[in-house]
Amino acid sequence: MVRIGKIELPEFPLLLAPMEDVSDPPFRAVCKDKGADLMYTEFISSEGLIRDAIKSRKKLDIFDYERPVGIQIFGGDEESLSLAAKIVEVTNPDLLDINFGCPVKKVALKGAGAGVLKDIDLMVRLTSAVVKSTSLPVTVKTRLGWDDNTRNIEEVAERLQDVGIQALAIHGRTRTQMYKGSADWTLIGKVKNNPRIKIPIFGNGDIDSAEKALEYKNRYGVDGIMIGRAAIGYPWIFDEIKHFLATGEHLGSPGIEERVGVARKHLHKSVEWKGPIVGILEMRRHYANYLKGLPNIKEYRARLVTLNTEEEINSVLDEIIVRYEGYSFEKTPIELINYHENCPVD
Repeated sequence: MVRIGKIELPEFPLLLAPMEDVSDPPFRAVCKDKGADLMYTEFISSEGLIRDAIKSRKKLDIFDYERPVGIQIFGGDEESLSLAAKIVEVTNPDLLDINFGCPVKKVALKGAGAGVLKDIDLMVRLTSAVVKSTSLPVTVKTRLGWDDNTRNIEEVAERLQDVGIQALAIHGRTRTQMYKGSADWTLIGKVKNNPRIKIPIFGNGDIDSAEKALEYKNRYGVDGIMIGRAAIGYPWIFDEIKHFLATGEHLGSPGIEERVGVARKHLHKSVEWKGPIVGILEMRRHYANYLKGLPNIKEYRARLVTLNTEEEINSVLDEIIVRYEGYSFEKTPIELINYHENCPVD
């Protein structure tokens, strides 16, 4: 069993990474159904919360069926992060996470997200301020360092543990790498195997198959794995990894009825949470991912992204089930969709 404060997670938990414009409550609902053990909100600006920005406040929405769930905030100012932590605590999440990993310019070059990696002393002060401002367990998500010359995650882990964080998730790239190349888990393993480190260490980056999850679990000894891009359009990744770790056998690929069924639930939750206009518009980005691999699917996708009612969309989804009944999806590596412009954490 893995513990974060009073939160009890199963042995070797699988975490859903917080991804901007992706990991909202509808997406989290389908990932929870398919085996995610701990999930996070999209990252929320501390300044936005303090200004009472509508979009930032909306991201605080969490539901009991999601638990355990963490709210993630970012910022580069101690006072703002402290005030944001107090606002977050009122919404009663299970934990509060600080984002020191987002590499995009609009965040990092303003001294937040991965931008804080340039100043480890500041990172420690910001983290300490949040820990002192809330009774929630505080965790951190970060990267190996700013660039190849400052891969200082071992020092960061020790110092953040010393000021009171209760778990650390590490993405195996530097900020300058963005999402290019392969994630390097070597330093993640060194952090986990540091005798000074007592908190759970979660590895993140490029996990796209059950085999890789098992390999990295054994090779690096991490306490769990955080999955981001591989879950987009394929929330089954969580159940598949769990089944493989437990039995050494693969689950069969979900068939067309199951894929469409999950897409329907995602759509319904989106409409339920955001309303019929925004919910349908924002769901459009997901259809291609759920239907990936189907031959000659372009025509159906084109229709799905032009329809404006849930009933019309469900009618097209019914057509897709009939058209592809019995289609056998090949078991191929999941493509890691490049969502870096929206700053996912994987």
